[in-house]
Amino acid sequence: MTKAHGWMFLRLIAVVAFITGLVWLIGAIFAVSYPFWISAALVAMFYPLITFLRNKLRFPNMLAVILTLLFGLSIVGGALTGIVFLIIFGVQRIARYFPDWIRSTAEDVQDFFNESIFPLWQSLSGMMETLTPQQQATLQNGIEQLGSQLAEVSTDYGQRLADGLTQVIIFVPTMLLIMLFVIIGFYFIGKDWSVMTSRVYRATPAAIVKKARAFKKMFKYRVFGFLRAQVFLMFIAAIIVLIGLLILQVENAVTIAIIVGVAEILPYLGSGTILIPWFIYMMLIGDLGLGIGLAIVYGVTVAIRQAIEPKVLSSSMNLNTLAVLISLFAGFQIFGVVGVFIGPFILVVLVISKDVGIIHELWRFVQHGFKETPKEAFKKHG
Repeated sequence: MTKAHGWMFLRLIAVVAFITGLVWLIGAIFAVSYPFWISAALVAMFYPLITFLRNKLRFPNMLAVILTLLFGLSIVGGALTGIVFLIIFGVQRIARYFPDWIRSTAEDVQDFFNESIFPLWQSLSGMMETLTPQQQATLQNGIEQLGSQLAEVSTDYGQRLADGLTQVIIFVPTMLLIMLFVIIGFYFIGKDWSVMTSRVYRATPAAIVKKARAFKKMFKYRVFGFLRAQVFLMFIAAIIVLIGLLILQVENAVTIAIIVGVAEILPYLGSGTILIPWFIYMMLIGDLGLGIGLAIVYGVTVAIRQAIEPKVLSSSMNLNTLAVLISLFAGFQIFGVVGVFIGPFILVVLVISKDVGIIHELWRFVQHGFKETPKEAFKKHG
C-alpha cells in the first residue's frame, strides 16, 4: 500500500468517526430536548401559514403564531377524535352482539361439558378404582403439579398485565407534560423563527448554507410525495374494502370502508385494526360466511397494498423501487413497526445527500483531502 493510499484510509476512518460521533451527539442532544425539536419541526411546517397571516392579513406576529398553534392543535384533536371514533365503533359493534354471544357460548360450554367432560370424568373415576394406591398417588401428584404450573402461568400473565397497565398510567401524564412543552416551545420558537434562522445562516459558511437549502427543498418534495403516496394507498384500501363489503351485503358499507381506509395510516396493522377483530368475532358467534368473507377481504387488501406500496412510494418520492422495498424490510427488522417509517426516511436522507453533492464532497475529501483535485485545478487556472 502506497503512502497516498494510507492517507486515504486514514481520512476514510476520520470521516466515518466524524459521522458516527455526529449522529451520537445529535441523538444525545435530541434525547434531552426532543419536545423543542418537535416544536421546531412543527414551526418549520406551519411557518408559511404564520407568514401568510402576518404579511397578507396584517396580523400581529404574536397573534399569527397563536392562531397557527390553535390550527395545529385542531388537526391533532381531529386525529385523536378519529382514533377514538374507531375505538367506539369497534366497541359498539361488539356490544351489539355481545349478549347473544355470551348466551350462545354458555350453552355451547354446557353442552360440551355434558357430552364430553362429564362422561370422561365418569370413565376416569372408574379407572381410578382399578389403580393401586401407589399409582393413584402418582396420578394425584401429577394433577397437583399441573395445577401449580397453570397457577404460575396465570400469575405471570396477570403480573405482566398489571405492569402494562402501570406503564400506561405512568405514560399518560408524561405524554401530557411533553405536549405542554411542545406547545410552549412552538409559541416561543414560532415568534422568533425568522430571527433565529437568520442568525444560524449568518454563522454558517455560505457553501454549507447552499447545500442545506438544496437539501431542505428536496426533502420537502419527497416528504410531500410520501404523504401523497399514503393518501393514495388509503384510498385504494377503502375502495377494495367497499367492494368486498358490498359483495357481502354488509350494512353501512360506505362508512365502514372510509373508516378502514383511515385506519390504513396506522403502521403495520392498518386495516387489520378493524377487520381482524371483526372477522374473528363473526366466526366466534357462528357466522362463518361473513367471517370468512371478511378474512378474504382483509387478505386481498393486505396483498394488494404490499404489492403496490413499494412502487407507489418510489414513484411519489422519486426513488428506486427495490431500494424502497429493502428500506422497508430492513427498517422493520432493525427498528420494529416504527422502522416501516424510519427505513424509508434514512433512504431519503442518503439519496438527497447524494443528489445535493454531500456524499461526493465527502468522497472527494477521502481521496484528496483539502487539496484541489487535478480537475478543479485545471478549471481554476485554465
